[in-house]
Amino acid sequence: MTEENKIYCLRTTANREDQVMDFVVSNAQRKNINIYAVIKPHGLRGYIFIEAPNKTEAEHAVFGIPYARGLLSHDVAYTEIEHMLEQVKKEMNIQKNDIAEIISGAFKREKCKITRIDKVKEEAVVELLDAAVPIPITLKLDALKVIRREGEESID
Repeated sequence: MTEENKIYCLRTTANREDQVMDFVVSNAQRKNINIYAVIKPHGLRGYIFIEAPNKTEAEHAVFGIPYARGLLSHDVAYTEIEHMLEQVKKEMNIQKNDIAEIISGAFKREKCKITRIDKVKEEAVVELLDAAVPIPITLKLDALKVIRREGEESID
């Protein structure tokens, strides 16, 4: 992306993002509109991003498209959406018996102990520390943050 290009956020009907993307691309090609990229962000329903030189070009590309609900009034900085675009597989340094904090999902901010790790599925079985009865819960590795190793002081 060059500095003069901007990224605009288009609201869509939820679960119709792929159709809207196809319509925007074909509309831009048919009308010879300068659109550089159309992106469906990972984990965000009801929105797509359009890279264009200015808002007028983006508006022309989405005009009359079914399921398009309108452009947001301001452009979006790349740094705001970067985490939704790049699925980078990072090596998680999680080991059995580590104490971790759950950073997403229903048990967010709960402390837990890692009881088993499945690196292939990128999942860990944990037990909540504050629960009266230890119940095993399977979570994705990216939902955990290690806060203490077995036999060590706190990492924080």
